[in-house]
Amino acid sequence: MGLFDIFKKKNSTVTQQDQPVEADSKSQGTPVSSESEADSVSTTKSTSTEVTAPAESGSKTAAQSSEKLSSATSQSTFGSQSSQTTSQSTSESSSVVESQSESKPKTTEKTYEHGLSKSRSAFGQQLNRLFASFRSVDESFFDDLEDTLIQADVGVKMSTQISDELRDAVKLNNLKQPAAVQNFIVEKLIEMYDDSTAGQQELTLNPDGPTVILLIGVNGAGKTTTIGKLANQYRVAGKKVLVAAADTFRAGAIEQLDEWARRDQVDIVKKPEGSDPASVVYDAVERAKREHYDILFVDTAGRLQNKVNLMNELAKMNKIIQREIPTAPQEVLLVIDATIGQNALSQAEQFQGVAKITGIVLTKLDGTARGGIILAIKSELGIPVKYVGLGEGVSDLQPFDPQEFVDGLFKGLLKEPTHE
Repeated sequence: MGLFDIFKKKNSTVTQQDQPVEADSKSQGTPVSSESEADSVSTTKSTSTEVTAPAESGSKTAAQSSEKLSSATSQSTFGSQSSQTTSQSTSESSSVVESQSESKPKTTEKTYEHGLSKSRSAFGQQLNRLFASFRSVDESFFDDLEDTLIQADVGVKMSTQISDELRDAVKLNNLKQPAAVQNFIVEKLIEMYDDSTAGQQELTLNPDGPTVILLIGVNGAGKTTTIGKLANQYRVAGKKVLVAAADTFRAGAIEQLDEWARRDQVDIVKKPEGSDPASVVYDAVERAKREHYDILFVDTAGRLQNKVNLMNELAKMNKIIQREIPTAPQEVLLVIDATIGQNALSQAEQFQGVAKITGIVLTKLDGTARGGIILAIKSELGIPVKYVGLGEGVSDLQPFDPQEFVDGLFKGLLKEPTHE
């Protein structure tokens, strides 16, 4: 059974009353970021590499660790935005880490449904506007459809493809009813995930040593917060986690990751601000091997405005990592702020020129109406989305689940055909 068939079955009882209500136009304004960053921390610097141990041992029984690991594994096997002022960087590093004493966890389905509510509402409104003046499926309608999909951040390539396929369907199946046309559009948007390679969204782990995961992206996208959340999830799952503060240029970046490590009760390798990032990576990889860590997360600089330096830094890091662990890094994750919409495509294209990206982490989805950007990334770049940020809590950073995503984004958008 395909994704659309599953979606249709779950939404077969949707009525006209369940359709998205036209929201106030103010809701389409500038989205508010929901990603929290690290607390204000001391800026005291050391003169040599530091390896900081967790504040608490966090002792668990073997049974508890096994149970948590099983739970986590069931979810996953595990450039305009680049120009950042110093004040922006300092503000990011001094914002508050969300409390890790969270309320009772929500189900994955509810997390997606809630996190994509703005995008679902906005897309529903756009479809409502498209069909409000519906008369017939003619060239004018096709033009309006392409404009609507592009405005929903679906991307030019996919918008054109759906419009062309609808033309064929109108000829072959004589589609005339607005409900049938809308259902066709939703079906085509969902079907694109049916050709995904099995396990494409899962992280690759190293079976013979430390798994090294590099996180790249422009400043402000949420790299450090993502590392903090992933480190906590893996640590809770029973993994031995190490983080490396290799973003040695952004003001406050080291202190920010240091605070996350303290909160997560994981180890960190760091050096003074302005140090050579590759030297931090070397020390981190050596420690990860020597002390048998399961996961090493590496925070990197995001100075995309200087692509040559960034490319050189990443190349140097990769050379060191591969020399010590030939199969590493297992993952190079590009962290993108979902609130920037179509600019996410531009960022991804630029980073593809400096790094071999294995997956995307799309943050702040809950704070924007631009969830359709996932469709554009899949369609136009072919890079799998591996994690999505659907809220402020640690558990709201979710492994990307295509089925839950399409249900969260399109729920309530299927129409009941009328009888002529």
